[in-house]
Amino acid sequence: MTTDTRTASRAATLGWVLFDWAAQPYFTLIMTFIYAPFFANAVASDPVRGQALWGFATAAAGLVVAVCSPVLGAVADAAGGRKPWIAAFGAVLVLAAATLWFGKPSDPAMIPVVLLAFVLGTVAVEFATVFNNAMMPSLVPPERLGRLSGTGWATGYVGGIISLAVILGFMAADPQTGKTLFGLTPVLGLDPAAREGDRASGPFTALWFIVFVLPLFLFTPDQPRKLPLGAALHQGLATLSDSLRSLLHYRNLALFLLANMIYSDGLVALFVFGGIFAASTFGWTTIEIGVFGVLLALTGTVGAFLGGRLDDGLGPKRVIIGSLVILIFSLAAILSIGPDYVAVFRVAPPVAGRGLFASSAERVYVLIGCCIGFAAGPLQAASRTLLARLAPADRVTQFFGLFALSGKVTSFMGPLVVASVTSAFASQKTGMTVLLVFFGAGLLVLTRVRVPAPSLS
Repeated sequence: MTTDTRTASRAATLGWVLFDWAAQPYFTLIMTFIYAPFFANAVASDPVRGQALWGFATAAAGLVVAVCSPVLGAVADAAGGRKPWIAAFGAVLVLAAATLWFGKPSDPAMIPVVLLAFVLGTVAVEFATVFNNAMMPSLVPPERLGRLSGTGWATGYVGGIISLAVILGFMAADPQTGKTLFGLTPVLGLDPAAREGDRASGPFTALWFIVFVLPLFLFTPDQPRKLPLGAALHQGLATLSDSLRSLLHYRNLALFLLANMIYSDGLVALFVFGGIFAASTFGWTTIEIGVFGVLLALTGTVGAFLGGRLDDGLGPKRVIIGSLVILIFSLAAILSIGPDYVAVFRVAPPVAGRGLFASSAERVYVLIGCCIGFAAGPLQAASRTLLARLAPADRVTQFFGLFALSGKVTSFMGPLVVASVTSAFASQKTGMTVLLVFFGAGLLVLTRVRVPAPSLS
């Protein structure tokens, strides 16, 4: 199917939106709330080494995405179709996620296999997202891009919530009690002692993607095929080279990509270390981290929906600025909390067996964490809307590649700086404090971006 119109059918739009739903469990379950803490605390020899290995793997994947995304985007612009690329990278994502099942507790022989699968899966989901994003401007008029993008992000968050609920409620059990969050014995005979519920998040993510990406291929129109792959590669590389040389002529686009690079580094590090920081602060288990993740995803869903509406009404730049301000104040507040204090006030510390988030400090931490979730959704949704409005119409996939480049080329910097400062001062909290610099600097650069009024044609 092909189309030249900017108003696609509801089925076509729904198919595009469901890509976010299909892909989100990789970020929610594997990268943040289930598999990453499991790897750091159970597969690796100790949490410090596990966090370091996971961080190095994340950085390696980011470098691959940084180098290749612009090239692939330029090739796709020349070749035309986006769906074949999504299908190819989706297949890699499925195989890599399924392989994570083999990461067993205290089995060092499987660490290289797990890390390689994680790198491949992360690269694949990021590449597939580049091509899915590039389909957006062909589906709706410019004045509706914000709503479409926000709806996609919100739908993805809902997918993350439901996938987390399934894992926590039916698969991942407390090794001490053998029961899931819902008080059930894990389904499919999953062994809590072997952490099979945590490991099942990999195959579950693969199956989820297969099922929910299908509407994209069935109902969403693709661009017509233009050139064969060899010719597209030659033309695409030439176009990319020209774009990189001429990027300074697109001053606002260049400034936005720089701002996105800076605040995305901070957001990547916040996602990488947020769950680990909470777990170490209060001694949370997988179930508590997972419930925290559900709450963040719920607030992220609300934020993405509201942000999409505000995006269309106020413009994406204002939405991004507001989101960054919320992140800065929320992060500063969350860093003022410890197990037995909130800012300058002393409170009773957590007591084992009292239930989820029973202490005052935990409840305040969760509340402020929800503010972070509320801001993260519209920040990311409005960022891709702003890119779509700033990029030349005939190079949109290519510039979405540069958008991915700006978000990934220095993505290792946030985790690296946090880890370095943490090590130097022997303080996790001091390490996390540097993220305020990333968000503040990104905000400062963004204020210099001038956004043209959207075309109604």
